[in-house]
Amino acid sequence: MSQKEPTGVETLPPALIDVPAAPDDCRGRLVERARLQWRCHDGGDPAALAQEFLTGHGVALADLGRPARHDPDGVCGAALYLSAAAGALLAGGAPAAATPVPALPDLVVVVYAHGDAGPAPHSRFRPADVRPTPVAAGRRPDPAPRWWLGPWRESWTPAQHTDAVEAVRAAIGRGDVYQVNLVGHAAAPYAGDPLPALARLGALPGARYGGTLSGLDWAIGCASPETLVEVDGGRLVTRPIKGTRPATAEGRRELLASAKERAEHVMIVDLERNDLARVARTGSVRVDELFAVRRWCDLWQAESTVSAAAADGLGLADLLRAVCPGGSVTGAPKLAALDRIAALEPVGRGASMGAFGWVGSGRIDLGLTIRTAAADADRLHVWAGGGITWGSDPAAEVAEAAAKAAPVRALLAAG
Repeated sequence: MSQKEPTGVETLPPALIDVPAAPDDCRGRLVERARLQWRCHDGGDPAALAQEFLTGHGVALADLGRPARHDPDGVCGAALYLSAAAGALLAGGAPAAATPVPALPDLVVVVYAHGDAGPAPHSRFRPADVRPTPVAAGRRPDPAPRWWLGPWRESWTPAQHTDAVEAVRAAIGRGDVYQVNLVGHAAAPYAGDPLPALARLGALPGARYGGTLSGLDWAIGCASPETLVEVDGGRLVTRPIKGTRPATAEGRRELLASAKERAEHVMIVDLERNDLARVARTGSVRVDELFAVRRWCDLWQAESTVSAAAADGLGLADLLRAVCPGGSVTGAPKLAALDRIAALEPVGRGASMGAFGWVGSGRIDLGLTIRTAAADADRLHVWAGGGITWGSDPAAEVAEAAAKAAPVRALLAAG
């Protein structure tokens, strides 16, 4: 675990803040003041560590049901990223396969204060293996490398993905689980600066949580449409997404008419209701909207809205323990689904299927890191998957995962 106080971050070049859900009125004048980075092997409770670190820097998170004042001259709030592996740890799930992006921490909390951000630099991403190249006398240095993205290499083949779907169906047949979300991974080599490519993801249609976060040797770019949890005025909100079809008139009709998709969706809504009930006032949980069809890029997706009143004395740590990892990317029952995920997915989920967004006094807005990519020193990484039920068709599940990844891959490859 590492913590950086102001003296440790002032040597980094200032950057325009691009964190999802950061206050619009403050983005142009935010400066980093402190940073916490933690990995699962560090030990301890990441939810408690996050709350303690933020409280120590003046972000009030001990009672989310109480109104809090935004200080326009002091600390504004913080970016918070929590990996799927850290979420599984909080839930007591089985350890999953190793992450394909070991440079990426499992918890990042970056505290921002109001100030003069100054001019944005070319990039804050600093790959460890990039060093200044000596230039011979009289010779002009080579220009900065242009963006290049190599071929994608999948962590499992379509046949292996199909076998994993069948294994989940067999587990459902035995009564071990009702639904499991399976996620695949792919990586591609790159040359140049990955931050502009990752930042482009935020421009994808429907990217409610578009933004980036970076450190030394790692960066995350998010285009997620899904709310993991939002807290404002003491009200808790989650918006699970489950159910996908091509964004055509026929695709919309198919999604609305699909008994399989609706049953899968309602199962996850019930799981999310249960998660919120753990940290809500008794009797306050309600479904505000059920199975609303919305568009993300060239896909229709079904989304519901579940809300509740925060229980008295609810703090950030207990909230994270209740909602992480998100039910729509695990399955039901959650712990049994995590066991299947750990047994079947060949690599860890890295930057995907976790939480990423903004935490401030009295306001939290965290997206679920679907449609998310990450960079390490020499590769870009993407993940995509879907929920598996007894009625799942293996070939259709493989095709759905590819359709979800395609817009992200295409934008990353753009010059």
